[in-house]
Formats: sequence, C-alpha cells, structure tokens
Amino acid sequence: MKGWMKEIGWLLAILVGSAVFALGFDLFLTNNGMNSGGVSGLAMVFVHLTGLGSVGTVTALMNLPLFILGGLKIGRRFFFGSLIGMIGSSAMIDLFALIPMEPVEPLLGAVYGGLLCGLGLGIVFAAGASTGGSDIVVRLLQRRMRDVPIGTINMVFDFSVAVLTGLAFQDASKALYTGVTTYLTGKVIDTVVYRFDDSKVAIIISPRYEQIAHAVNEKLDRGVTFLYGQGCYSGRETKVVLTALKRHQLAQLKDIVSSIDKDAFIIVQDSHQVLGDGFARNASDSL
Repeated sequence: MKGWMKEIGWLLAILVGSAVFALGFDLFLTNNGMNSGGVSGLAMVFVHLTGLGSVGTVTALMNLPLFILGGLKIGRRFFFGSLIGMIGSSAMIDLFALIPMEPVEPLLGAVYGGLLCGLGLGIVFAAGASTGGSDIVVRLLQRRMRDVPIGTINMVFDFSVAVLTGLAFQDASKALYTGVTTYLTGKVIDTVVYRFDDSKVAIIISPRYEQIAHAVNEKLDRGVTFLYGQGCYSGRETKVVLTALKRHQLAQLKDIVSSIDKDAFIIVQDSHQVLGDGFARNASDSL
C-alpha cells in the first residue's frame, strides 16, 4: 500500500508540475510572442512561421526521437515519467490556450511566465522526470557535469531558443524578454529541484577535534567525518572535522567550537546539495 501511495504521489507531482508549466506558458508567454525556451519554444516558433498544427501537438512530435534517447540512456522510470510529463504538458498547453487572457505588459509576462514555467519544470525535475524535449538532453548532460546545476544547463539551451524567437517574430525585444524568462526559469528550476537547500559544509581544524566532533554529534545531531591532515609549517599530523549542517545551525556550531577551542580554525562553505540521513533524499540518480 505504501508503495502504491508513493507511485501515486510521483505521478501527481509530474502532472501538477506539467500543469503549472502549461499555465505559465499560455497565460503569460504565448500571448506576448515569448516562450521559456526548449522544444515547446521551438514548437511555438514553428507554428508561427508555418501556421501548421498547434504548439502542444508539434511539441509532442518533436519529442519522439528524444524520448528514445532518454529511455536508452537514463532508464525506464525516467522514460515513463517523462512520457507522462510530455503528454501532460502538451495536452495542457493546448487546453489552457482556450482560456481567454489579454496580453499583459511584456516585462510582467516575461517575469511571471518565467516564474511559473520554472516552478512547473522544477517540480517535474524533482520527481525524477522531465517534460521531454531539451529537458532530456539537459538531464543527460547533467549526469556528466554533476557540478553544474541542472537549471544552469537548461538556461544555456534556452537562450538559443530566445534568439530564434526574436528572429522568427522579427522583433529583438521579444528575444530580450524571452531571455529574461529563460533566466528566471533556470533559477527557479534550481531552487525547486534542490528543495531550497540551505545546507552548509563546515571544516574545523583544532587539536581538540575529538571533543568538537562529539559535541557536534550530541548537540546538533549531525554526523561528523574525520579527515587526515598535516600542517605545512609544523609538519604535525592531525584530524580535521568535516560536517554538514543546516544554515540555521551555523551560529550554534560556531558557539560550540568556540566554547571548546576559541582558536579553532573554521571554514564554512555553501553546499550545492546534501543528500542522505537528516537531509533530502532523492531516488533519482540523475540529480
């Protein structure tokens, strides 16, 4: 039963994300001749230039060869999740296009369209799926470039579509507005995918490393790893304390370390993402 509930939640996340993306695309972007990039953006340009089909239908057709690639390279679960995302987003783009909506001021359209599209795509990505198209290529690249946030990779792809949009509509301002949308979409995707991750990684160097490690474990309920180091000047070997913690625990960590060794050397870094016990868990190996 618990497994079925998890699968239903996974399916709902993909559909909800697809719906949010489609709403942002239809209500704020297409009415202003803008898009959020990707295959849906290319489909909009195609429909505008040829007058053939609808954005949703053309998007689905463009996705077919990319789905074969994604299924072979990433796996069955990603394939089926992305198939649901592609069908859902394509159908909802055509459905929500029927909603009467007057064009808003272009900058507002670019901002709100980017926010909604990024939120929708982020929800789908976080579920370990995609809406197809360039998203599949982005996920494949992210498997090889794990240090680069997925939204950033997505942004690079989508800026090229922004240029094509300006050329197709023969309006440089549309390309510039689409660029704003693309930037916001990428940033929101990263925020959603990494779940507002505000984790920190602290490296602590002190001769009282055992006391510090014990205190961090007991008072902050955070695991600690010892790294082996050696002072360059003194040549003395020592253990270095490494721990991951939430941002709100940082001040407490500093107080704990200072109370044990006021001369301790502390290095604090922003973490790109922390997965594991006490932090986020993600079943997808592609994030």
